[in-house]
Amino acid sequence: NILAFIYEWQLGPSALERFIFTWGLVPANLTNDPIDAWMTIFSAMFLHGGWFHLLSNMWFLYIFGDNVEARMGGIRYLIFYLLSGVAAVLLQAYLDPASRVPMIGASGAIAGVLGAYLISFPRARIASLVPIIFIFTIIEIPAAIFLVLWFVSQLYSGLFSMQGASASGIAWWAHIGGFVFGVIMVSFFVRRTIRRSWVQE
Repeated sequence: NILAFIYEWQLGPSALERFIFTWGLVPANLTNDPIDAWMTIFSAMFLHGGWFHLLSNMWFLYIFGDNVEARMGGIRYLIFYLLSGVAAVLLQAYLDPASRVPMIGASGAIAGVLGAYLISFPRARIASLVPIIFIFTIIEIPAAIFLVLWFVSQLYSGLFSMQGASASGIAWWAHIGGFVFGVIMVSFFVRRTIRRSWVQE
């Protein structure tokens, strides 16, 4: 992700636009010519639209990814991450098949990691910045509460966007698709010894 963004950063405006339209996933291209566009399902995961987009995604991956990787092992985690991203972009493309706006970013794949974290570590505590009477305070809340609230906010925004009332440019349904994939599929990727310990507990 970071190396791809460094490459993007050194491109001029017109070259960057061509690069994004070539390697980002354009739903209409996937709908009309899936054989020609299939590679963008993967390449789009490694592109970002700016520093904030990149850093926010990497921050979430840093917080949640290492524990999930420890449960799965490196190779399974990588496969799980990529498949989460695939599920994410396919749901978004399915719900908006005529869109010619390129989809980029790792957030769908990372949403899959969040879903896996919810199932694997529901009682873990997450430090969160919460406004209390106009003052932001850091408090620790259970991961289950944090992630369920996050998912509900994505679902609300996704449903709102389907009414044509949102122009945020955010692929909400990619987040939803990745998260649901993570929740459902995590048990198939966790190492067997760890699954047995769950049963014993």
